[in-house]
Amino acid sequence: MFFSSVLLTLKQVVILYIMAAVGFAADKTGIYKAEVSKATNDLMFYVVTPSVIVNSFFSAEFSSESGKNFLTAVIFSVFSHIIGMALSAPFFNKKDTDSVVHKFAVVYANVGYMAIPLTQAILGDEGVFYASAAVAVLNIICFTHGIFLMNKGVKAERNIKTLVLNPGLIAVVIGLPFFLTGIKLPEIITEPVRYLSLLNTPLAMIMLGTYIARTNLRKIFTGKNRYLVVFLRNICVPAVVFLILKAVGISGKVAMCIMISASAPSANNTVLFSVKYGKNESEASRTVALSSVFAIITMPFLISLAAV
Repeated sequence: MFFSSVLLTLKQVVILYIMAAVGFAADKTGIYKAEVSKATNDLMFYVVTPSVIVNSFFSAEFSSESGKNFLTAVIFSVFSHIIGMALSAPFFNKKDTDSVVHKFAVVYANVGYMAIPLTQAILGDEGVFYASAAVAVLNIICFTHGIFLMNKGVKAERNIKTLVLNPGLIAVVIGLPFFLTGIKLPEIITEPVRYLSLLNTPLAMIMLGTYIARTNLRKIFTGKNRYLVVFLRNICVPAVVFLILKAVGISGKVAMCIMISASAPSANNTVLFSVKYGKNESEASRTVALSSVFAIITMPFLISLAAV
């Protein structure tokens, strides 16, 4: 199990970085310019990411067992974010923008772009269903706590409006009733949503490549705070989740799925939100890149623990 996880993780990382390399080359050759990437960021923010959430609910089949396991995955996903918030608070409590970026990178994992493809390869469709719980939770918290974190200083009433009308929360409100009731919509409605959701990984990785292209590559492997993010995000958060799983006696596919999501590297949303809210996108790109590189080592080890 351990060595197969190593190979699957390595394969997924290579696939993701090939797409990022396309974005890198497109930026360097002038095909994909800065203003285009900012417009693409809005497309991801308001259309593609919400489509991923809605599609995950459209494609799920409800039963008492699946509902119980889905709820377990939801609870542990919430725990994972709370653990990230608690661990990052003592280390990144300054008011500068880099501290905000680093804290965001610890709290939010690359569930959609790393964990779901890896879950598909290891656990199949059943695992993807449980992983969709983590995607839904991540987006709810990301579009609430994440906005508060990145968008500090904005008037409270504007923040409240943003939270209520944010695309992630609206997508959950749309999709959840269909999962709970089992109502199936015609393909003429569900297929466009599914196709839009398929844009998620390639668009996000291409954009990450363009952001990396505008940074000093030598600086990716420098900076102690980035390594602290990697230690907290890649090792500490999933280790605490694993201990809780063992303490309450949860095992099997749902435990494996929870560990895959918890051990994923820093989310690409770190970059997307940094661009959206005027934070240091270069620092965000370097931090996400470093966390993703170290995930080649950390994810297989931590995932294998769930099988013990």
